[in-house]
Amino acid sequence: MHLPNPHKQHPKISKKAWISETAVIIGNVNIADNVFVGPNAVLRADEHGSSISVHSGSNVQDNVVVHALSHSEVLIGKNTSLAHSCIVHGPCRIGEDCFIGFGAVVFDCNIGKDTLVLHKSIVRGMDISSGRMVPDGTVIAGQDCADALEDITKDMTEFKRSVVSTNIDLVKGYIKLVEEG
Repeated sequence: MHLPNPHKQHPKISKKAWISETAVIIGNVNIADNVFVGPNAVLRADEHGSSISVHSGSNVQDNVVVHALSHSEVLIGKNTSLAHSCIVHGPCRIGEDCFIGFGAVVFDCNIGKDTLVLHKSIVRGMDISSGRMVPDGTVIAGQDCADALEDITKDMTEFKRSVVSTNIDLVKGYIKLVEEG
C-alpha cells in the first residue's frame, strides 16, 4: 500500500524495486532500483519535514519499521540489509553495506559503512564507526562503548554480501513473475 502523507507527499518508488503487497509506504519515501521491501514492512515519512531514502540494492525485510520524526531523515545506504522486525527510527543514517539484525533498534544515530548491528541490539544517539560490529543483544549506552567495538570479521562481511545478493535475486525474480503475468 502506497499512501500520501497529510502534506500530500507521495512515495517515489523505482519500477526496478519490488514491494510486497502487504508493505505500507507512506509519504516522503524514496526507494531506488533493486530494493526489496518484504511483507508487512512499514516505511513512514508522514510527519512534517520528514523523509526516508532507501538506496539501491538494499532490502527491508518482513515486519521492519522505518519511521522519521518531524524534521528528520532516515538514510539507508546502498546494499544495506534491514533484517526481520528491526526498527530504524529517524533521525538516522545507515551507511553502505551495513546489516541491521533481527529485532535490533537504531534511533538517532549514524552508522558507518560496512557495519553490522546484530540481532536484538540497541543503538541510540551514537556514532558507530565504519567497519565495526555490534554483537548480539548489545546496548550501546555511551560513545565510549561505541568506540570500543571490534572490527567486522571476514565471515560477517561475506554474510552481509550474501544477504544482499539473495535479496537482489528475489527482486529480479519477483519482477519477472509480474511481467510474465
